[in-house]
Amino acid sequence: MAHGVTDTLAAANSEDGTVQKGTNDPQRSAEAAKESTKALSEAQKDPLTNGKSHQKAGVTFAAQDKLPKLPIPDLDSSCKKYLEALEPLQTNGEHEDTVNSVNEFLKGEGPELQDKLKKYATDKSSYIEQFWYDSYLNYDESVVLNLNPFFLLEDDPTPARNNQVTRAASLVISALSFVRAVRREELPPDTIRGAPLCMFQYSRIFGTARIPTDHGCQIGQDDGAKHMVVLCRGQFYWFDVLDDNSDLIMTEKDLAVNLQVVVDDAAQTPIHEAAKGALGVLSTENRKTWAGLRDVLTQEKGSNNAECLGIVDSALFILCLDYTSPSPGADLCMNMLCGSSEVVKGVQVGTCTNRWYDKLQIIVCENGSAGINFEHTGVDGHTVLRMTSDVYTDTILRFAKTINGQAPSLWASTSPDPSKRDPESFGDVSTTPHKLEWDMQPELQTALRFAETRLADLIQQNEFATLDFGGYGKNFMTSMGFSPDAFVQMAFQAAYYGLYGRVECVYEPAMTKIFLHGRTEAIRAVTNESVDFVKTFWGENPPAQKVEKLKKACLNHTRITKECSKAQGQDRHLYALYCVWQRVMDGRIPDDAEQSPPNGGASRSDTEPEKASHERSTSSTSDERAAKPKKKPDQASVMPLIFADAGWARLNNTILSTSNCGNPSLRQFGFGPTSPDGFGIGYIIKDDSVSICASSKHRQTKRFVDAIEAYFSEIRRLLKMTTKGSRLKSSRAREVETQRLGRRVGGEKERVQESEESEEEEDDGLGGYGFFDTGTLRAALKSGEDAKQKPSERAAVNARRQVGKKLRLDEY
Repeated sequence: MAHGVTDTLAAANSEDGTVQKGTNDPQRSAEAAKESTKALSEAQKDPLTNGKSHQKAGVTFAAQDKLPKLPIPDLDSSCKKYLEALEPLQTNGEHEDTVNSVNEFLKGEGPELQDKLKKYATDKSSYIEQFWYDSYLNYDESVVLNLNPFFLLEDDPTPARNNQVTRAASLVISALSFVRAVRREELPPDTIRGAPLCMFQYSRIFGTARIPTDHGCQIGQDDGAKHMVVLCRGQFYWFDVLDDNSDLIMTEKDLAVNLQVVVDDAAQTPIHEAAKGALGVLSTENRKTWAGLRDVLTQEKGSNNAECLGIVDSALFILCLDYTSPSPGADLCMNMLCGSSEVVKGVQVGTCTNRWYDKLQIIVCENGSAGINFEHTGVDGHTVLRMTSDVYTDTILRFAKTINGQAPSLWASTSPDPSKRDPESFGDVSTTPHKLEWDMQPELQTALRFAETRLADLIQQNEFATLDFGGYGKNFMTSMGFSPDAFVQMAFQAAYYGLYGRVECVYEPAMTKIFLHGRTEAIRAVTNESVDFVKTFWGENPPAQKVEKLKKACLNHTRITKECSKAQGQDRHLYALYCVWQRVMDGRIPDDAEQSPPNGGASRSDTEPEKASHERSTSSTSDERAAKPKKKPDQASVMPLIFADAGWARLNNTILSTSNCGNPSLRQFGFGPTSPDGFGIGYIIKDDSVSICASSKHRQTKRFVDAIEAYFSEIRRLLKMTTKGSRLKSSRAREVETQRLGRRVGGEKERVQESEESEEEEDDGLGGYGFFDTGTLRAALKSGEDAKQKPSERAAVNARRQVGKKLRLDEY
């Protein structure tokens, strides 16, 4: 039988270069990990702990107690905004029905649910937090492509580091420095215009795991974790990287040696054989199925699987070393989001088997391309972006320090040089890689096979397309007077309308971390102003009119974004009211709104986990409307009409799920579509470029991305036409130069090139449809105007036309 944490791979650490057998410290590696995992079942499996135990005299959490609580919006205001968000998405008849349902809600259950929500939130850090966790933790389907997002990092600017082992070692050292800064409370807090933001989520990045149970998932955390897990060719390895003081115990060179040992050992097992035991695939299963399989892993007598699982769950993070080098673009993004699927002789050998989706993952390809895939329940993109950016920045600064010892450091303090420390000072650690060997019982082998085929299906059902638009970026947008985010959001709507002739529900998150435990609010980007713009843009209208409509739409989008950032949107508020109603029906919030503990006993405080509830979706379904109350079968048991109305389902069926998250450290950012007929769009607006990663279940994703690119080019042409003398911002030196006398060398040639470029831009088309003659789309938009034209006027126009259709090149 295989041993639990076995085969110490110590060739790099032994004097004769041979691989030592056995483990140097079985008590540390197995039993300690097992006990650590057991401990997660109580206090540490609480996603809502307020982190007071972390809030010592450091700077990271210094402002937490001063942050305001997330405000509960006014009910009338939320309902008004709800109607405004739905109006452009509905017909007149549909909207009238929704207005009636909202009025009924305001006259009936609304004020009562609002009062219950306020009483419920009295002793909570945030009125929405528990409901938000429940919506994630009670999601039953695979988290792959459904919940976990990804970041794709730019290549390391130092060429020597752009191979797998050296890049991975560099990233891990920087990540560990970030862990140290958070634990020592030395990480400067995030701020916006000088105001501190909530830092609670940073305590939830490392050492956490999403743990499935029969009653939903839980978040477990070992906040003293010292080890990392490495996945290579589907095989698991671990070793310690921090001491009890969270100081690094390995140099970058030491870590690179360890990783090379792991790569070499993993390569000894043929990929076809390794794939048959790649248990990481089980983390992609349906959550209830995965919960049952975890029971199988932990309950087998005499098996080492419980210890192996404990090592993985309690690790700081997972480092995934892939044996492939996907081509840049869609393939590389797919690799970071869900891995690749490649079946050879009936066996899955793609990188999808080299993942563990219940934890933070740092993924490094064979050529050094690197990314992050993160479990999204407890952290939002903004938080992981800060971590990723600091890690990337630190890799550059550490290299700079090798050139100039006076180069700055990102950290307030750094770990003592491990190479100069007394080995005894490291304490109870094991820096030698250990391989986890699972007992592959027949039931697990069968489950792994079926999990892999379902995952392969899921991957094949989705497609990706990327756009690295280099024509312009933030600088040009702001120089033209636009909010960059609003500008790009209008591009998504215009491109979609150009392809399909209609508008659909669009979602964009706004960060609300100016409040304690703030997460996000939903920006509903489709407005009457945006619809007016896209219709004007696609009609035969003067350029100035199109630009004017764009400005109005962008200004309105910016206004809504600001309101949402102040927690004055409608989505989270109405969803909280919906959850309160459900809890009243379940008997967990009684009529007096005093909180009732889920299983009896004392009332739950902020630091006590509520058992997983069964509310998952913000959408109304027939099953939910037919839910039976556990308490009084009175009129309160009938679902409020606002949640049963078709408008509620419409607003919560997102067709364009978008998110703006990134900076120059990232090449791409993305996630899967949130509805079967929708797109998932992650975008990064840089100074002079825009990066977009789009996904869908084969809805012409590449064509949609091409349409966005063509729109960017066309709208730039319109802006230049309507802004007299406008040009991209020049440097001050260039402005002075233009005022000097004399002819600039090469100036005439440049003007000729500009003229040629202008002519080329006029011929830009949107996915094959010219902007000046958009075929049936333009005809449809113009049909209403034609109907108003007098017959005599139409006859006069036709008389001037030549017989037959004259082909125009810009149509093609």
